[in-house]
Amino acid sequence: MSTRAPPRYVPTLTEVVAAGAEAGPESAAALSQEQLIQRVMRRVDLMLERRLREAVAAAVIEQTRSIGPLLREEIEAVVRETVAKAFEQELLPDSRTGP
Repeated sequence: MSTRAPPRYVPTLTEVVAAGAEAGPESAAALSQEQLIQRVMRRVDLMLERRLREAVAAAVIEQTRSIGPLLREEIEAVVRETVAKAFEQELLPDSRTGP
């Protein structure tokens, strides 16, 4: 069995429940205010983390789609210029080899 600690978003048992005890609306009343706050904060944290991840992913996809054509144009211009210079250098007479 692994001794690794589970990720923080994995729920864990924090209190011992007596055998035969029924969980229901009364169990929420039995929680202390601090326990209730902690549980609610964990849920909020998980929801915010998921929604933030989704929002960032959507923004990255949108930016990638908008910048793609601009990058393609820039790359095409650089390749054309580089190829033209390479041809120019190949076709010019080499000054080192004299007539």
